[in-house]
Amino acid sequence: MNDSIPAVDPAAPAQQPIAPDQPLPHRKVIRFWTAPFAQRDSWHAFALMALDYVLFAAFVAGAVLFDAWWLQLLCGMAAGFVTGRLFIIGHDACHQSLTPHRTLNKWLGRIAFLPSLTAYSLWDVGHNVIHHGYTCLKGVDFVWEPLTQEEYDALSPMGRLLQRLYRSGWAPGLYYMIEIWWKREFFPSRKHMPTRRSVFIWDNVLVLAFAVLWLAAVVALAWGFGQSVWQAVLFGAVIPFLFWVTMIGFVVYVHHTHEKVSWQKDKTAWGKAAPFVSTTVHLTFPFRIGALMHHIMEHTAHHVDMSIPLYHLQQAQQRLEDLLPSRIVVQRFSWKWYFDTARKCKLYCFEKRCWTDFAGQATSTPRLDATVVPA
Repeated sequence: MNDSIPAVDPAAPAQQPIAPDQPLPHRKVIRFWTAPFAQRDSWHAFALMALDYVLFAAFVAGAVLFDAWWLQLLCGMAAGFVTGRLFIIGHDACHQSLTPHRTLNKWLGRIAFLPSLTAYSLWDVGHNVIHHGYTCLKGVDFVWEPLTQEEYDALSPMGRLLQRLYRSGWAPGLYYMIEIWWKREFFPSRKHMPTRRSVFIWDNVLVLAFAVLWLAAVVALAWGFGQSVWQAVLFGAVIPFLFWVTMIGFVVYVHHTHEKVSWQKDKTAWGKAAPFVSTTVHLTFPFRIGALMHHIMEHTAHHVDMSIPLYHLQQAQQRLEDLLPSRIVVQRFSWKWYFDTARKCKLYCFEKRCWTDFAGQATSTPRLDATVVPA
């Protein structure tokens, strides 16, 4: 069964803008609007994958072979950025939106995830099932889940220090590396992944094997051309990985952290809030930077319909913003906005439905007219 086109009556309402004071249409109707953009093909997948792997290999080689340390650093950072691009391709494959073929998607996803050292099956569970299934639902969605004042106060001094670092705006990579990758993606413990499946182990073994081959290739290249081995490892492997975790930590933070984005802790209230629209941010950039990131920032369209491939997200996002004026959070990126958001969005008060600082003072407008979520 092809689920990329929702089962909606052909006589669905005309695609006219919905006034902000009108009820939000059912998700099936909204997906009817975006269904034309959910068409997938394989040539896009192979072309994008081949391009990004060539770029990744070239930048890693440059990080090893250049003599000037600053050129090595730039190449290492570029390799990290391309790792992010490959990850986005794997992310699409994991959603079965990259090509029309399920088995092909699974293997392309595994291959695309290798430079980011991401286990495909574990990402599938954490992202597709939990994050997309329960976006911004406290106690379920663990991605940048905000603490309450009581939870923060109950932390150890080291725990509070980590939260201050994570939410400072300066350490999104530290958050992702510890809270997501180390705890949940790389041979996770039973505490963070109670379900044990053989595919989780084998995907981690695949990732570990790639990491060993990557390091071996970098060392061999350095030896072969008389370069410093420690610099080769630093700029050809460590820097790309650190840039990558910083990039993904930043991306998932800005996707769902905004003073206009609310969290819920009651599943019924969460369901009524249309979380597939209200919990995501469309972050726009100058100079087509969004296109360089394979349009992952057109994130509302992705949450509305995960079957839309990355190469159609821009058109789908535009359709949604045309038909749902003032409903979608669209934010033009600036460093001022980013650090202002980091300053405001420290903790969350579920009674007032607003963000607070670490002292519990409201930093966004309380939604006192909203239904109070039971404690």
